[in-house]
Amino acid sequence: MVEYEFDDPAQGTVEDINARREQLAKEGIVPVNLRVKGSNETQEKIIYPFAICTYKGRSSVVNLLENERLGVPDEVVLNNSIGLLEYKFANSIHKLRYSDKQAIVFTEGKGELEQLQTLDLEKSLRPFYDTGRINLDSVYQLHPDIKVLIIAKPRDKFSEKNKFLIDQYVMNGGNVIFLLDKLAVNLDSMRRTNNYVPYEYDLNLDDLLFKYGARVQPNLVLDLQCTRIPMVTGQMGSGNQYDLFPWFYHPVVMPASDHPVVKSLDRVNLKFPASIDTVRTKTPVKKTILLTSSEYSRLQFVPVQLNFEILRYDPEPDKFNKGVQNVAVLLEGQFPSLYENRVTEGMKATLADLNAEFKPRGANGKVLLVSDGDVAKSLYDPIKKTVQPLGFNRYEKYVFANKDFLINAIEYMIDDSGVINARTKEVKLRMLDKVKAKKEKTYWQLLNILLPLVFLFFFGLLFNFWRKRKYA
Repeated sequence: MVEYEFDDPAQGTVEDINARREQLAKEGIVPVNLRVKGSNETQEKIIYPFAICTYKGRSSVVNLLENERLGVPDEVVLNNSIGLLEYKFANSIHKLRYSDKQAIVFTEGKGELEQLQTLDLEKSLRPFYDTGRINLDSVYQLHPDIKVLIIAKPRDKFSEKNKFLIDQYVMNGGNVIFLLDKLAVNLDSMRRTNNYVPYEYDLNLDDLLFKYGARVQPNLVLDLQCTRIPMVTGQMGSGNQYDLFPWFYHPVVMPASDHPVVKSLDRVNLKFPASIDTVRTKTPVKKTILLTSSEYSRLQFVPVQLNFEILRYDPEPDKFNKGVQNVAVLLEGQFPSLYENRVTEGMKATLADLNAEFKPRGANGKVLLVSDGDVAKSLYDPIKKTVQPLGFNRYEKYVFANKDFLINAIEYMIDDSGVINARTKEVKLRMLDKVKAKKEKTYWQLLNILLPLVFLFFFGLLFNFWRKRKYA
């Protein structure tokens, strides 16, 4: 029941091609420069590895080719792209079939990221989901129609009423994404003083997260695998000369498993993350580590003075010996309520007025905890009034997979059809060893030409010998 056709945007006159490319760019379809390596030469072609799925006037763009990663061979990128084809098409068709959009809500009122800072993420979600904002201080209950509640980088304290709302939302099968900064620190705050001492945010969420099976430590994770920041190294004319230096507080983290959320995912760029521990829970809760730092990691616990002196010296690998550190954990199962045996008669009466009842144990729900609130933050240029893509690092000029990670997590939380499980399927291509093939080219040519002739010659001898014996 699927009709399909192939189209080459590079066909036609120059005017037609330019007009078509401009129109495709508005839809987020940009060409890829494909390098085709032959035996004697390398050619470059501009291709469009995209599919546009259309259903009842609605359309969805599917990127067929995974982004190239630094240091990853082209064969691996191609293998990952083929392995995700089924999921991408199935996910696109699944979204187009259902016209009713599910609700994804961001909290506000506790110093969370502003709408401009999450604009790119919300823009990617809006074609298929309804996004909005809610102030926990202004409601008495979180509606079950909210499929995912996102708490992105809060900086103010949550009251017991706020926590009770979140807790009962989870008990009723709700899904929550916590993007939390444990310590108050960023590059701007460090540049204002030579020695900055980060302090711990008093969010009042530790007991809630501990009850669900996770704990964010009051520390900073440093990693030798990190992005760079510019620092002044001298004068050039009347201006400063800048060079890029590795900034260990901005690690580039990798998927820690083959879970559908992070399967074949590119690197994710975090800023001043903390380590996460998992703890035993009263009820069965599955804990899956999604993102970790590299094995060359280091921890700094508060109180600690931060400055840029660390950039003046080469890193000492011996100090980065704490191994991998968890920075993103997915919790799934029947969560125990934080307020079990703590609900007063007045709270029960309030719930009764709302036609609700207190639940000490939850239905199957999902909670994602990431120890960095900036993972969902897009850079906003107030002069040009433009928002950079989520995950874009302006110093490295590279777009990391922050948005893909969050969208995968959201889709996993609300996926009832099992489409997301197609991400875990693995297709392995048996790639040709080009070096060996070139080295043994003459041998295999002679073998494939001469060996059949030898077999044919002996077959002729045996056949004639058999005929003579039979008919002589």
